[in-house]
Amino acid sequence: MAGPTIVLLPAWGSGHFMSALEAGKRLLVAGGGAVSLTVLVMQAPTEIEASVVEAHVRREAASGLDVTFRRLPAVEHPTGCEATEEFMSRYVERHAHHVKAAIAGLASPVAAVVVDLFFTPLLDAAHELSLPAYVYFASTAAFLALMLRLPELRDDLTVGFDGMEGTVDVPGLPPVPPSYMPVCLVSKTVKNYDWFEYHGRRFTEAKGIIVNSSVELEGAVLAAIADGRRPAPAIHAIGPVIWFDATPPPEQPHECVRWLDAQPAASVVFLCFGSIGFLDAAQVRELAAGLERSGHRFLWVLRGAPAGGVRYPTDADPGELLPEGFLEATAGRGMVWPRWAPQKDILGHAAVGGFVTHCGWNSVLESLWFGVPMATWPLYGEQHLNAFEAVASMGVAVELRRTTAKDGDAARSLVEAAEVERAVRRLMAPQGGGSSEAREKAAEVSAACRKAVEEGGSSHAALQRLVREIVRLVAGHTRPE
Repeated sequence: MAGPTIVLLPAWGSGHFMSALEAGKRLLVAGGGAVSLTVLVMQAPTEIEASVVEAHVRREAASGLDVTFRRLPAVEHPTGCEATEEFMSRYVERHAHHVKAAIAGLASPVAAVVVDLFFTPLLDAAHELSLPAYVYFASTAAFLALMLRLPELRDDLTVGFDGMEGTVDVPGLPPVPPSYMPVCLVSKTVKNYDWFEYHGRRFTEAKGIIVNSSVELEGAVLAAIADGRRPAPAIHAIGPVIWFDATPPPEQPHECVRWLDAQPAASVVFLCFGSIGFLDAAQVRELAAGLERSGHRFLWVLRGAPAGGVRYPTDADPGELLPEGFLEATAGRGMVWPRWAPQKDILGHAAVGGFVTHCGWNSVLESLWFGVPMATWPLYGEQHLNAFEAVASMGVAVELRRTTAKDGDAARSLVEAAEVERAVRRLMAPQGGGSSEAREKAAEVSAACRKAVEEGGSSHAALQRLVREIVRLVAGHTRPE
């Protein structure tokens, strides 16, 4: 009889898929051969996302680890969705019977089922098969704490941030101003809030939640979740979970890396806004003016607006987007890169001394892993809450402030050139300068993160406890026919 397996159901988004898969591989290694890993792969809803997932699957299938990938049958796309989160949740619901059939048909006894935070409708399949189920939460413990509170906060948050008074209580954080609430909750429709509240309620049905964080990063938040004042399953903080490509590096380093090789240590500010982040033309001009006036070296990953009905940015045309004369004025100290760039390789380079980031949690973790302080420029999702936490709670970042001005009949939010100049100068100030606290704190957190995942560290210990729990469960469990 085949040995027990952990069934993993990751979401297709790049920030979710590889984080969940890396967490699954850590469970596999920590199990020491006691369990294997079976990954059920949904067909991503767009061709671009599907091709990215397939590339990951091909690479990991050849890794030599005891990981099996099984593709689920395609389903029809839901229609009439008002937001991305609604589409994702309804799309996942349509896979429920396929997931149950796939799990029931496995030759191996199933030790546990682990689902993405947006895949809670699939908890039903695990329950119906009498299998222990866990949620993999790829974001912060703070966002988890907020999601668990959403039923209480509905009357406050669904009126919109502009109408809120006071601050929001996110367990374990300082009082959070309404402007730092995740825009994904109320920026589009109340229906979006409904779906997040739905997922938060369903988290409590899981046997445990595996969080991509650590006691060192979010100790107060993790303690607040576990204090028993609100229903919550067991929390397993095993982070930081960061995927590093194990394939051999190319003979010729990436052009961005080669440019960094010629720069002094800790002299370059790196600007990148994530896999789906981009800035409009007016904001690009303000950012360019601020960078020019800051006088600092920079590497800017500039992306163009999405086209063709997809949400991913296009390769930028610097000549079209940048102010006239900008490239000439910053020649020698700045590089504008208009396509995808290897973010982890850049953050790990000795020449990088600061990171202007959209505050996606994977990007924050990568920056902290390498001890690089940040300037916060949140764009979408839960990034505003991540930005608040990085500045006000962790102390590893400086804030970039937005100005709201009238643009015809509408209000427009913009980071002005003067604010860019101020924040970059503060971020890149040397030891003893304006950013010394964030720089020193980032170095401390880097050491703590690395220690946490090493043998004897808090996250390593949490991972070991989780694996022992799963192995004990399967030892006393017989998979239903």
